[in-house]
Amino acid sequence: MPDRGLAGARTWTDDAGRQEAGSEREWRTLMTPNAGFPNLHVSGHPLVQQKIRMLADRRTDSKHFRELVSELTSLMVYEATSDLPTRVIPFETPLEATEGIEVVVRVGLVPILRAGLGMTDAALAILPSADVWHLGFRRDEETHRPESYYNRLPDTCPNDLVIVLDPMLATGGSASAAISTLKLWGAPKITFVGLIAAPEGVARLRRDHPDVRVHVAKLDRELDENAYIRPGLGDAGDRMFGTEPSAWDAPIE
Repeated sequence: MPDRGLAGARTWTDDAGRQEAGSEREWRTLMTPNAGFPNLHVSGHPLVQQKIRMLADRRTDSKHFRELVSELTSLMVYEATSDLPTRVIPFETPLEATEGIEVVVRVGLVPILRAGLGMTDAALAILPSADVWHLGFRRDEETHRPESYYNRLPDTCPNDLVIVLDPMLATGGSASAAISTLKLWGAPKITFVGLIAAPEGVARLRRDHPDVRVHVAKLDRELDENAYIRPGLGDAGDRMFGTEPSAWDAPIE
């Protein structure tokens, strides 16, 4: 991404190297490859790991589930934005003149309906100046392919970075379709932030969009024959909004 003429601004760099940025020191993205997926960053923070365990627990009710989604989103967005480009600006404390850092990119948040809505407020708390756009995809329960049903993007992309929000990355179909839509819209840089992922979904994004980083709290074992993440947490949207009691509400025999 160009520096937009901002003196001393940092510029984006790829995951493999460094890049000089005016008078600023060299820097690199803070992504840790996981499980053979160079596009994937799984948080190793103990608070994240504890909260994702609580989120997945079948005993967690909808109210607590929503609270945990919010808390986890804050932590994950914090990690996913650790390399935002900045510049040095002068300012004054009550005691003297000094210098500090200012983020120089315009960020857009794109929650994928409906479960992504549960992540939006927490992401905005971290990035209060971010724009919010909405895309809606539903998964066909027979073909497991995504179907678009809602798109309220403006005519042109005003953002330097677009963060896609969706709690679950299962097959990766909806996320891949959303990212393709955003690229056609003109988004110059895209990051996916979720809470739980299956290897199949991460591999799908790596194949379709190798330039997109994936940040999640946990990488689970696999998808089952119904394309549910295992061990998983059930359906995030249903658990978040208390709708459609499903199979995991039945007693364990």
